[in-house]
Amino acid sequence: MPVEGGGGKPLTGWRVLVPRGGPWGDSVAAGLRARGASPVIAPMINFAPADDQAALRDALAKLAAGGYDWLTVTSATTVDVLASYGAVVPAGTKIAAVGETTAAALLAAGYHVDIVPSEDNSASGLLEEWEAATKGATGLRVLALRSAIAKQVLSLGLARIGHEVDAVVAYRTIGVPVSQRVKDDVASGTVRAVLVTSGSVAEQVQTQLGPLPDTTLVVAIGPQTQRDAAAYGLDVDVIADERTAESLIDALVRVATQSA
Repeated sequence: MPVEGGGGKPLTGWRVLVPRGGPWGDSVAAGLRARGASPVIAPMINFAPADDQAALRDALAKLAAGGYDWLTVTSATTVDVLASYGAVVPAGTKIAAVGETTAAALLAAGYHVDIVPSEDNSASGLLEEWEAATKGATGLRVLALRSAIAKQVLSLGLARIGHEVDAVVAYRTIGVPVSQRVKDDVASGTVRAVLVTSGSVAEQVQTQLGPLPDTTLVVAIGPQTQRDAAAYGLDVDVIADERTAESLIDALVRVATQSA
């Protein structure tokens, strides 16, 4: 694919679909524009209340009362839920975040962050660093918030090493229909790249926009997202080196530069 322009604008001429809105989507769009691209923000997923809202409210009340030593947050969407409930996290309760995107969302919402995996930005990566961060303590009271479809890798892992874990569903993920214009632009090949940030996004991309044109690049934020996408029949062309928005953009820039 030829790339117009050059220098500091390696993505000049590229229209890129950003499948999430809010602060994350705005930040990614700004990063794409800085490299010459024309971002198309089209949120494809949103969160809906958990089926058992009473359990979530009870857990958040216990959290506010200091009933947990740790809170684990695995996605920026979970932060949105915390904010929507006006959740209070006492200063004495530490927060573990999976991924820089989640950590940034926590800080933006006025919460603190005590652990972010330095290498593997995943639930498994957090587990690997947990004992060092907690100095090997056991019996810690942990509130593990998750989506309805998330695998309980973190909560089960923490329970296995001796902690008291309350695993509570914070939200359900639902698809958001994109406009007909976005569908037409993707189908015509006008959109040259699609960013995929989770299995849920991959499902919506394939369901609403698939099959994508052969010329459309699909860029995934990590290996797990690539595997999830494959399960929905969506082929990923490029995988970001790290689970961050910046790395996602960098992966696209590398391909654009190589194709120039």
